[in-house]
Amino acid sequence: MSLPHAILTALLEKPSSGLELTRRFDRSIGYFWSATHQQIYRELGKLEAQGDIRALPSQQPARGQKKRYEVLPAGRAALARWTAASQDPKPLRDTLLLRLRAAAVVGTEGIETDLRRHLDLHQRQLAEYEEIQERDFPPGKDAPQDRLQHLVLRAGIDLETFWTRWLTHALEEFERLPAADPAS
Repeated sequence: MSLPHAILTALLEKPSSGLELTRRFDRSIGYFWSATHQQIYRELGKLEAQGDIRALPSQQPARGQKKRYEVLPAGRAALARWTAASQDPKPLRDTLLLRLRAAAVVGTEGIETDLRRHLDLHQRQLAEYEEIQERDFPPGKDAPQDRLQHLVLRAGIDLETFWTRWLTHALEEFERLPAADPAS
């Protein structure tokens, strides 16, 4: 249910075409809410049919010209209701953690290598978030919108920091495990 709200948010920030939205999802929104191009275009059609958004009139009519969308009052109201509503946190569902639990009963072959790969991925994502923070949120950028957007980025930084620390700890634990018994 959150994809339409992500699209409404993006369109309120800046009226955009489907292609521009897709690029924005790839560059920023997608860090915390991903969507395929097809999902975005399908959702744009639904939002337009519901009267939440509309295609802006084209400056020059041309065949194949991309539509730019803006949010209508009904869409803004729907987004405001969704933003104000209470929502419980989602339970954690992580395949890596489940695989680690399974390794306790079937053996650890291959899992340490994957833990290292995950560590590398999280370290790279953390570095990317830190670059974005340095580039986009210099000291003194304190407008309310900037502060809230920075708060979202901080969540990403804190999550990646957690995962890099936890994976480092997990790999240290692997070093202390006894050698696997080939007979088991």
